[in-house]
Amino acid sequence: MASVRVAVRVRPLSQREKDRSAKTIIQIDGHTTTLFKKKDICLSGEPSGKLGKSFRFDFSYDSMDITNPNCVTQDKVFEDLGIEVLQAAFEGYNASVFAYGQTGSGKSYTMMGSPSNYGLTPRISGGLFDHIDGESQKGKTSFQMEIRERFPLESHRGGRTDCSVLMRRPLWQLDSSDGYSLSRHKVQSFTQVNQLLLEGNSRRATAFTAMNHVSSRSHAIFTIHFKKAMFDAELPSETVSKVHLIDLAGSERADASTTAGMRLKEGANINRSLVTLGIIISSLADLSVCSGMRKPSFIPYRDSVLTWLLKDSLGGNSKTIMIATISPADVNYSETLSTLRFANRAKNIVNKPTVNEDCNVKIIRELRAEIGCLKALLSVGSLVS
Repeated sequence: MASVRVAVRVRPLSQREKDRSAKTIIQIDGHTTTLFKKKDICLSGEPSGKLGKSFRFDFSYDSMDITNPNCVTQDKVFEDLGIEVLQAAFEGYNASVFAYGQTGSGKSYTMMGSPSNYGLTPRISGGLFDHIDGESQKGKTSFQMEIRERFPLESHRGGRTDCSVLMRRPLWQLDSSDGYSLSRHKVQSFTQVNQLLLEGNSRRATAFTAMNHVSSRSHAIFTIHFKKAMFDAELPSETVSKVHLIDLAGSERADASTTAGMRLKEGANINRSLVTLGIIISSLADLSVCSGMRKPSFIPYRDSVLTWLLKDSLGGNSKTIMIATISPADVNYSETLSTLRFANRAKNIVNKPTVNEDCNVKIIRELRAEIGCLKALLSVGSLVS
């Protein structure tokens, strides 16, 4: 059993927020993130009194001032979160990282980064290949990696795609007519992975909104299938793990993003899939907090393509990390509070991660171990007689 780990990251004020003379209303103290209302901020810019709403998370990252030596960098985020994902994959566990927050709050920067400062997705991919290179030199170990990029297109189709389609056919047979786009590739180097990331991002639907000049209008799920086989004559093993790296489209209010027409419809549909995600997180959180209550007969994973794809990551067989990205500006108070409350619910979810070992290899290893024990007992018996 493992609870979903939650991190909150606060970005710097954007130029748009500075132009609006926005005040910083976020304060980070250790693991605690506190949100204040604008009226609680003194002329000096510091909070007056203790009137804010405080939330405690596994990690609270202050990236508001890049000139501050204590500013949390991409390196620090990878050190805290990415290394944990790599370790899980090496041991045969599934792992998931997903970024949630309003449009323009830093989700894509945290997950993808920039060409000069990589985010979690390229760093985790590179870390896997570093591990492969190191282990391969020792011999007796082989690795296979396959990349799958998924783009649920609910933002264009209304979020009500019939998920029974997904369960009748293998995922790689689905296409955009199903409200879904998928590509899969076997990879042998980080260079190949990085190229796929660039191509995948170019296929994501984007549009200009007041919140973000290049706003993602679709979710993106980057999945690494990682197989590790140990060639040991006595105790062979083979594990298969999945690593989901997810950049969700931005949650937003229509009036805040000043969208209209097609963009307004897209925003409504994005929010609909995120509402379904919120319902599932609330249901699972209630189930975990009230462990004595009877398990609900229905968790609505099938209500959207997004949540059906994430069903293992939430309440299932996975070690999961959620990164909530927020703006420090008072003009985004409502969206920031909503994100913090969403993250606060998510940390109560309990998953059930297990090592994904090939059952045939496991049986062979256990039988060999049992044969070894029986031989030892026979040897002891013959000596006694």
